[in-house]
Amino acid sequence: MAQIEVKVPQLSESVAEATLLSWHKKTGEAVSRDENLIDIETDKVVLELPAPGAGVITQIIKGDGSTVVSGEVIAIIDTEASAQTSPLQVSAAPVAAAPAAAAPAAAETGGSKAGVAMPAAAKILADNAMSAAQVAGTGRDGRVTKGDALAAVAAKPAAPAPLAPQAAKPALQQVAAPSVNLGDRPEERVPMSRLRARIAERLLQSQSTNAILTTFNEVNMKPVMDLRNKYKDKFEKEHGVKLGFMSFFVKAAVAALKKYPILNASVDGNDIIYHGYFDIGIAVGSPRGLVVPILRDADQLSIAEIEKKIGEFGQKAKDGKLTLEDLTGGTFSISNGGVFGSMLSTPIINPPQSAILGIHATKDRAVVENGEIVIRPMNYLAMSYDHRIIDGREAVLGLVAMKEALEDPARLLLDL
Repeated sequence: MAQIEVKVPQLSESVAEATLLSWHKKTGEAVSRDENLIDIETDKVVLELPAPGAGVITQIIKGDGSTVVSGEVIAIIDTEASAQTSPLQVSAAPVAAAPAAAAPAAAETGGSKAGVAMPAAAKILADNAMSAAQVAGTGRDGRVTKGDALAAVAAKPAAPAPLAPQAAKPALQQVAAPSVNLGDRPEERVPMSRLRARIAERLLQSQSTNAILTTFNEVNMKPVMDLRNKYKDKFEKEHGVKLGFMSFFVKAAVAALKKYPILNASVDGNDIIYHGYFDIGIAVGSPRGLVVPILRDADQLSIAEIEKKIGEFGQKAKDGKLTLEDLTGGTFSISNGGVFGSMLSTPIINPPQSAILGIHATKDRAVVENGEIVIRPMNYLAMSYDHRIIDGREAVLGLVAMKEALEDPARLLLDL
């Protein structure tokens, strides 16, 4: 029997561990080479793990929800077996996650936890004169969860209660249940995804380590809108991509960063690192949460190239196909809350960067020009910055430079 090991791929240096989401194959099933076996979630992306060879899965060592590290063996494939011979090998493979229907059978094996209740579940059962052996567990390895205990208590025939306080006890237990329907006040407790937990960690890190201050300005978007309306059809025909507004914001940001390099810098201990390149992070919403893929060397990209890359990032985020390379690095970020209707916000810096630009919804407003009140499509810009290394002067002037570039797009062509 020729066996090959299925291992967790090499993770990046900044990713210590990952979580196995869900196996697409079961023990005993045949697999083909490069077929996706399982999705692996890191705190940045979801990776697909292809089969290293064709054969039959004879053992799944790590089940759904397991925490793993680079190079760890999570399954075994027999390259000489066929799906017809797999039942002989299934019995030798440990079951990663026992379903409720299999709990009684699993109780006969030494590795099963059938009949074992989690602490909260055990208390609920004890309060209702029940044992874990009476409940089919749906937790890992057949453990009885709090939800299982509550369901069993609810299904138990009603018994007369000697005292009203005793009768009220089960209702009090339900308040903290992971997933309980209390009439019109349902509650559900779910663990954070690894990405959401990482986002929370980084946001707290940003606010605890940076001296964040935000400066605001407003920009008349009419010149950009007129330029876009004039050339958008020719642009799409020529480049095969729609002309949006984000490329103008990226170009305006790069122009300002060139004038005020401190906005493109970062802090490392007591040192300031000035970056001689412009890697712009573009905040993108995805089904898993906020991600920030990087436009590398944005100063060297054309408007069309920027639009194509942003479109690719959006599609990859939607499909869960962003790679670690897409999300690593960055010297400055742009967050566009305007696509969701945001009128004003104070964006949080993305560490280790020192500044971030927030753009918002463009709305017609009454403004004064040459002593007259006119209607213009206005957009509020907000730039949050780390006051430890960036003074108000550079922050304000940098934002003004972005405003001037957007209100006179010819500046971007002439590098003014």
